[in-house]
Amino acid sequence: MKNKEQHEKDIVKVIKDNKIMRIQHIFPFYPDLKSAQFYNLELEKSESIKEAIALNKSTTVNFLLNKWIDSDNPTLQISAFKVVCDDEERKKLSLQYVESENNHQVKKFEVEIIGSNQDKN
Repeated sequence: MKNKEQHEKDIVKVIKDNKIMRIQHIFPFYPDLKSAQFYNLELEKSESIKEAIALNKSTTVNFLLNKWIDSDNPTLQISAFKVVCDDEERKKLSLQYVESENNHQVKKFEVEIIGSNQDKN
């Protein structure tokens, strides 16, 4: 029977080999452990598992951004720009930009109905 450290080491290898980017996607590739056991062992807190997943995500994002930027498709280029630009640049690019601040204030008002049936009597 494998201990926690062995499961962790094997799971990190599965994550790297299969380019896994979410914890839920580990289990079809790692049948030695069910999801309940994974969480009972607190493997979701493992820094090496989190780092392997984060590396896969950042590698994928970088790969896709470079493909989008190199593409001749303007939609992909604009999408890439929106990912890498700052808020000021995003505002300039947007056809419509609405800035909203909600102060969580409730405003009460009364409506007077003019010409109601009661006025006719």
